[in-house]
Amino acid sequence: MGKLAGKVAVVTGAASGMGRQIALLYAKEGAKVVVADIQLEAAEETVTEIKAINGEALAVVANVMKEDDVQAMIDKAVESYGTLDILVNNAGIMDNFVPAGEMTDELWDRVFAINTTGVMRATRKALSIFEPKESGVIVNIASAGGLFGSRAGAAYTASKHAVVGFTKNVGFQYATKNIRCNAIAPGAVETNIGTTLNAPDPFGQARATIGMGTNPRVGQASEIAKVALFLASDDSSFVNGTVVTADGGWTAY
Repeated sequence: MGKLAGKVAVVTGAASGMGRQIALLYAKEGAKVVVADIQLEAAEETVTEIKAINGEALAVVANVMKEDDVQAMIDKAVESYGTLDILVNNAGIMDNFVPAGEMTDELWDRVFAINTTGVMRATRKALSIFEPKESGVIVNIASAGGLFGSRAGAAYTASKHAVVGFTKNVGFQYATKNIRCNAIAPGAVETNIGTTLNAPDPFGQARATIGMGTNPRVGQASEIAKVALFLASDDSSFVNGTVVTADGGWTAY
């Protein structure tokens, strides 16, 4: 029996990268998975992969910037599978390494809308299901950029620091209701989040990449998925309100 047998999970940004690998591993471990992404066709490809390993999943369109999409995403999980047990807030974008002095309101608002407000909205909706049954797990994908000052631009860095603080707050406040909330802070991982970069700011990028030479190696999305499995399963029953750094030792320098 898998570690998530009988569980229902929603994974945002699950059409590619870490989200796809998390959805696949969760399904392999017995969870029914709602594959949520802004790109429906790519989300359906993830579902096809899951069904190929005899897993159970469905795809939904979800732009986490839209409250209606977030509501519909969770409602679809409950409608299709009866409940929700695990929420993985994975969807996110980069910010072109733009420093504070060049920041626009538009860029700041967009990065926060996806990376931070989207996490809050999905968590808020999930808690409405978790609280009555006093059970549930939330896994947020933060970043090494949420622990240090310059791994990205100002907006991304601030947005991921906010996710870390939000994770700790939710984990502590709902602990007595048997609801856990943790985050993963990946280092450099091979995903397609780089496609959200275009015309990076030269000054901001130069400053943010100073520490790249100390990185032992680039990680694989499947390695982050294994951490997400641990945090979603009963193996981590006493782990709550914290951040697990998964970066191959990069930030230990």
